[in-house]
Amino acid sequence: MLIRASTRLMQSKKRENMSNKNVVEIQNLLKQFPVGGGFFTALKDVNLQFKTGEFSGLVGPSGSGKTTLLNQIGGLDSPTEGSVNVLNMDLVNASHNQRADLRKTKMGFIFQSYNLLPVYTVFENVELPLILNKIESKKRKELVEQAVEWVGLTDKLESRPSQLSGGECQRTAIARAIVHKPALVLADEPTANLDAKNSHQIMKILVNLNQELDTSFIFATHDEKIMEYLKRIIHLDDGQVTQDDIIEKPKMSL
Repeated sequence: MLIRASTRLMQSKKRENMSNKNVVEIQNLLKQFPVGGGFFTALKDVNLQFKTGEFSGLVGPSGSGKTTLLNQIGGLDSPTEGSVNVLNMDLVNASHNQRADLRKTKMGFIFQSYNLLPVYTVFENVELPLILNKIESKKRKELVEQAVEWVGLTDKLESRPSQLSGGECQRTAIARAIVHKPALVLADEPTANLDAKNSHQIMKILVNLNQELDTSFIFATHDEKIMEYLKRIIHLDDGQVTQDDIIEKPKMSL
C-alpha cells in the first residue's frame, strides 16, 4: 500500500485543524421495539461523542445493543427518544431523503456479508457509489483504481465475486465503502466470516486508511482481533454504555 509523504503531511495539518470536531453526537438516546403488548428496550441513556479521525469500537456480547446503536448513527433507524447528530445533520428531524443523501455522499458501510453484486466485476462493484453520486466517468476510473490499490486488489479489477476468496471479497467491499473518501465509515462485524490471517490483513488496511484519509471508523464487534487495533473501546451491556476506554498503544499496521 502506497502512503505518499505529501498526503501524510496534508492529512496531518487537517488533523490539527479538525481534531476537536465531533462527527457524531448522541444525547439521551433511548430505543425501544414493540414486543407483544409491551416494549423491549434495546438502548437506554446513551450519551456519546466521536471526533474526526477516531478508530473506535462498540463492543459487547450478542444482544448488547451495538448493532442497534450503529444503525442509529447510520440513520438506518430512528430513536424512541433523544438526539443523534451525525456530520452536522440532526438525524431525528431529517427527512428520509436527507438521511439517504448523507449516507450516499459522506458515509461508507462495511458489513459482515460482503453484499457484492455477483454479476459485476471488482471495478464495477467499487464504482457503484460514484455512479450514485453522479461522478463523471474519467474521475470514477481514477477513484476506483486508487481505492482498489489501497486494498491491494489491482490485479483483480476484472474478476467477479465468485472468482475471489473471502478475504478478497471483503477487501472489495472495503474499497467500495471508501472509494468516495467518506468522512465516516461504519463497520458491523467486518471480520466475522474471515480466518485470523485475513482478519489481521483487513484491519491493517483499515488502520492505514484511517491514517491516510483521516476518516472516522466506528466498529460494532465482539471479535478480539479487531479490538487489538482500536484506539477507543466502548463497552455495551443490556443497551447501556458500561465503560469507555481510550487505548494508548493499539496494534498499528506495518
